[in-house]
Amino acid sequence: MRYKKSEISVAHIVEAAMRVLARQGYAHSSLMDIANEVGMSKGAVHYHFPTKEALITQVLETACEAVAERTRKTWTAGADPLTAMRSALHELWTVRAGLSDEVKVVADLLAQSLHDEKLREPLATYYRFASSQVEEHLRANAEALGLRSKIDHKFLPRIMHGLLDGLLMQKIFDPDAISDEQVISSLEIIAASLFEFEQAPPAAAPPAAAPPATAPTES
Repeated sequence: MRYKKSEISVAHIVEAAMRVLARQGYAHSSLMDIANEVGMSKGAVHYHFPTKEALITQVLETACEAVAERTRKTWTAGADPLTAMRSALHELWTVRAGLSDEVKVVADLLAQSLHDEKLREPLATYYRFASSQVEEHLRANAEALGLRSKIDHKFLPRIMHGLLDGLLMQKIFDPDAISDEQVISSLEIIAASLFEFEQAPPAAAPPAAAPPATAPTES
């Protein structure tokens, strides 16, 4: 399949922007830096992305898709829905803890958005997409197990992302305080506490009574 030259150029610009933003941070990156990284003129970058914010929107979309792709397969992996859910929780943390360029960019933009309102809507779009993916697969696997969420199932992914991203920020500035094993184990315990069976599992049948002893017969 052939791609138009403009599509290839956009992809190269976004890849270059991801590298620059991950290396320098949003506040210290310019379109000129990105143009130099990709080997284009600033005018060529402006042609595709007239503003830095327009480029950031595309970068976040690409970052979200990269993270989603890594976790998408785990939701349907494993011999049963419970294994799939545990694998997905593991991957949702692992993809963050690996501090890929995509993760670094999102973490940096989250901090910058406190003072830069123009970053908030692109980030909101990022989290809407990420939450919808988790909500879709989490609900499907829970239903297969006969479980229902104790809280609004659409809000549950927000709690998960908030917990994961908050722990990631702490791990960045205090890495010795948080271990991957501790995070994953805690996530499983927290996740289990947020679900209940749709119907109580049937009570176990009482053990059958032993047959009465028979007296020996006299011959």
